[in-house]
Amino acid sequence: MSDANDDAPDRDRSGREAADDGIDGIDDTGFAADPELAARLDAIPDDLAEQRAASLRAGLEEYDLEDEDREILEVAQAGPDGITYSPALPVLAIVGRPNVGKSALVNRILGRREAVVEDVPGVTRDRVAYKAEWMGRRFTLVDTGGWEPDARGINASVAAQAEVAVDLADAVLFVVDVNVGATATDEHVVRMLRASRKPVMLVANKADDAIRDPEAAVLWSLGLGEPWPVSALHGRGVADLLDHVMSVLPEVSTVAKQEIGGPRRVAILGRPNVGKSSLLNKSAGEERVVVNELAGTTRDPVDEQIELGGKVWTFVDTAGIRKRVHLQQGADFYASLRTSAALEKAEVAVVVIDVTEPISVQDLRIIDLVLESGRALVMAYNKWDLLDDDRRRYLEREIEQDLAHIAWAPRVNISARTGRHLEKLVPALELALASWDTRIPTGKFNALIAELVGEHPHPVRGGRQPRILFGTQASTRPPTFVLFTTAFLDPGYRRFITRRLREVYGFEGTPIVVNMRVREKRKR
Repeated sequence: MSDANDDAPDRDRSGREAADDGIDGIDDTGFAADPELAARLDAIPDDLAEQRAASLRAGLEEYDLEDEDREILEVAQAGPDGITYSPALPVLAIVGRPNVGKSALVNRILGRREAVVEDVPGVTRDRVAYKAEWMGRRFTLVDTGGWEPDARGINASVAAQAEVAVDLADAVLFVVDVNVGATATDEHVVRMLRASRKPVMLVANKADDAIRDPEAAVLWSLGLGEPWPVSALHGRGVADLLDHVMSVLPEVSTVAKQEIGGPRRVAILGRPNVGKSSLLNKSAGEERVVVNELAGTTRDPVDEQIELGGKVWTFVDTAGIRKRVHLQQGADFYASLRTSAALEKAEVAVVVIDVTEPISVQDLRIIDLVLESGRALVMAYNKWDLLDDDRRRYLEREIEQDLAHIAWAPRVNISARTGRHLEKLVPALELALASWDTRIPTGKFNALIAELVGEHPHPVRGGRQPRILFGTQASTRPPTFVLFTTAFLDPGYRRFITRRLREVYGFEGTPIVVNMRVREKRKR
């Protein structure tokens, strides 16, 4: 028995518009559209839909279910009025130089081999989050990868990686190799850690026996408090360390999720020099951010509360993303990390495209970053006042070909320099956020699945036809649906379900995630 999620490429293309194949009503999955589907679903009384869903839910008891399955099903029983937001798990980040044993410590805490570190110069790994548990308490463990060990840029790169980890964590484990001691690079990071208000625990790793403990005591000089001698490889001292961590971590994360009801957070993304800072300045009505024709002027994100369209928004102007993170030096490396951090903290991303230039691989990569993050999305096509007729024709063709997979994202044609059509940004943001927050009642969702399966059953694969036993929306932000099935569903069939969800319920401006949980009948 196994669980299966839509992988990133399938999920990213879940909203892709059909290519023009010359057949009206046929989408790229090969299934015909049904214009009367929404009307039939509306005609089903809510109480009847919920009764049918409850019956399907009861039928799942004949199958082998795991604890996580039951947690999802408890959400399904929350009723048609929506689900409550679970408190965000506290976040524990692990930082340190390459070869100090971070990955071994991550695996030891998780209790399984999960983290893989490639200690090759020039390789910069993304931060990876894992769900961990200790003494009945669950938390999120963030593994920050190694950084580029370049003699000129190492201090800036190390500090950037550590600072991002601190910004997005409730507590930090700073790992040092007890056999090497504190290096100049470590001390550079320590200065930033000491200035932060986050709890930092100094881990003296590779203390495989008590003989190494006095060497760990030398690390008191770093000013981060008591060093914890551990051996991630053998497990020595890790339990005591985690006991201490649990006394420091809050019950509910203070950073993992924004408080509901505050100003909505908008991340302005785009490659360098597309007009992100100009957009922020024009929205604010004053010069808040330095604007310069030199690409990459912005280094730090600048959070600004701005009144736009009669509402207060928190805008984040982020540094432009360069082509390859692992080739960047110093401030540019820092800028990319901060951009990713701003997106993680945001609720909706405005991706700014320079319409005077062809849509580039960098533009597509930034859009993929938003899709992978699960944030709501609005496309802002900037410098529209500089567009001539010839370039406009090419642009529309590029959008149709390269951005078909995000045809569901609201589009605003603007000029950040003149303020043209800037007022259209607010309705687009509100639409995307409303879709991002949308909750479909369990009864109606299962009624939709029944309609789709009735009209277009899943193709037989290997002499077996997968059945969908039950479905529920496990969460919002973004809308995430879980299907309990008897076998894997083809990616095309999952895209078919996603397309119908958009046709019936809109979901404009938000990615949709459709996950599967394959379950077998319990053996009697």
